Amino acid sequence: MVALGSNLGPTERTLQQAIRALARLLGPLRIAPFYRSEPVSTLPQPDYLNTVVLARTALSAETLLEELQAIERRFGRVRRADDPPAAPRTLDLDLLLLGRISRRRRPPLLPHPRMRARRFVLAPLADLEPGLQLPPDGKTVGELLAALPARPWARRLASPRRERQ
Repeated sequence: MVALGSNLGPTERTLQQAIRALARLLGPLRIAPFYRSEPVSTLPQPDYLNTVVLARTALSAETLLEELQAIERRFGRVRRADDPPAAPRTLDLDLLLLGRISRRRRPPLLPHPRMRARRFVLAPLADLEPGLQLPPDGKTVGELLAALPARPWARRLASPRRERQ
């Protein structure tokens, strides 16, 4: 399960192209609707465009993380040690879950440590799997989403139906 976000440049085109790159890497994808979301940052920046994709893969967590970061780089993402957290970006790909793998000592941390508190992740995920139980307590995506405060907001965009890729 991968979350996608972009708030610099042609965000919709970037996400569509990133989804195609993920489909080449992972095979068939289930793709959530796009959401416009309020940045989770005190830095002034444009709103984000977000979605989530679900896929099956035999790739290891390390290999998948490397591949996701390579896709980000192809879209102009440059990671610097002095970047502020939640800085604007052309493309952000977050590995959220990989089967039942749990990792807390080395990257990628799984499940993603902040996914349960992020409306821009849970809202699109709820469109695909509202009853999905998340570790560590088995609360569902729908339950976690309903418990979040209204801000930062995320609003589903009306968009044409996308087929599985």
